[in-house]
Amino acid sequence: MKESPCSQHNCDEALEGYSRVCKLKGIYQSLKYTFTTPFALAESLGLISGIWMGLRCLAPKSAYKLKSALMKFIRKPEEIMTSIDSISFTDQYAYAENALKMIGLTNNFAPIIVFCGHGSTTENNAYATALDCGACGGRHGGSNARILAAILNRLDIKKELAKNGIHIPENTYFIAAEHNTTTDQVTLYSKQTLDKIDKLKADLKKAGGANSLLRFIQLENNEKEKNAETHTWLRSRDWAQVRPEWGLARNTAFIIAPRALTTSLDLDGRCFLHSYDYTQDQDGVFLTTILTAPMIVAQWINMQYLFSTVDNVAYGSGSKTTKNITGKIGIMQGNASDLMTGLPLQSLYKNDMEAYHEPQRLLTVVLAPQNILKKIIHDQPDLKKLFGNGWIQLSCIEPNSRKIYLLNRDLTWQQIN
Repeated sequence: MKESPCSQHNCDEALEGYSRVCKLKGIYQSLKYTFTTPFALAESLGLISGIWMGLRCLAPKSAYKLKSALMKFIRKPEEIMTSIDSISFTDQYAYAENALKMIGLTNNFAPIIVFCGHGSTTENNAYATALDCGACGGRHGGSNARILAAILNRLDIKKELAKNGIHIPENTYFIAAEHNTTTDQVTLYSKQTLDKIDKLKADLKKAGGANSLLRFIQLENNEKEKNAETHTWLRSRDWAQVRPEWGLARNTAFIIAPRALTTSLDLDGRCFLHSYDYTQDQDGVFLTTILTAPMIVAQWINMQYLFSTVDNVAYGSGSKTTKNITGKIGIMQGNASDLMTGLPLQSLYKNDMEAYHEPQRLLTVVLAPQNILKKIIHDQPDLKKLFGNGWIQLSCIEPNSRKIYLLNRDLTWQQIN
């Protein structure tokens, strides 16, 4: 299925605009970081930067509107830059099948299915990528969602999937989206005008407002704010804000199971959830991928928060308010410290003395037969190290008996209920 000439034209225009922005940024970066040009750059842009700085401080909303209008003039951000022509049909089919089977979505398809990536919006933040999608190389995850949605909306992909037992109705429509984890706004990348999409947008806005209130209470310890959405948005645009959001602070567990297992629980945003149906993975191939890829990423995140909290001087990066960004190398405190590599104090502590993050090693909970887990661990040396050295605790829920087993460090199992 080829894109229409109009769609291809829009895509080319969007890519051209994106290329222009990248070139401008490249020129600015080269002038900023070479040996002599920073002096001339500061003299030539000093007045403009001063005016812009004043506007951002005194009128952040106006500054945002001005910046958005300028970016819209340079490029067209509303265009969906998703051309999948460079991906072979074989690869597209493999991506589609693996993605659906990996999350157990192989039947009972809804009329509208949303693939939602995530990202963060902050200003003056040297740690911005720590709040963005770690699995996307520190970038926003919306692009990945766009590509997958575009592939699954192809009729020939749907027909090929049907040959292998995954029957997607022709009227099922996949939508890409991106969740801004600072403001709780969800952007749907779709130009379809359907009542169901309009209702979805309204529901997402309502949910975002409710979550903004919870976020405000967590960050400010104040339950009286009536306009939490505006307050939350302003936090994302205030370049003096040291706590725009908590990110993944207080993360504690990675749950690999159907959503039905936890849907009645209030997990307080502390668990990574990976939808998985063991009945569609009899040989454990997909479970192996989950344990050796996304679970490992979750463990990296968990360790980053743990060590940065336990000893912020040695493993974190100190206070944001006294940091110095050292070229493109790292962070220093003042002008004479070692390079600091971890998370800042404000991402972990409510104040200078009281920690918000609770340092604990990741607990992984899997709803799958124990014999499959045993085989996977036996075949994966990296998992043996992680579980054997106690960096991750593994718990298995037997699907039939619902008995719970905990993996000991000697890789033996202990029933705990």
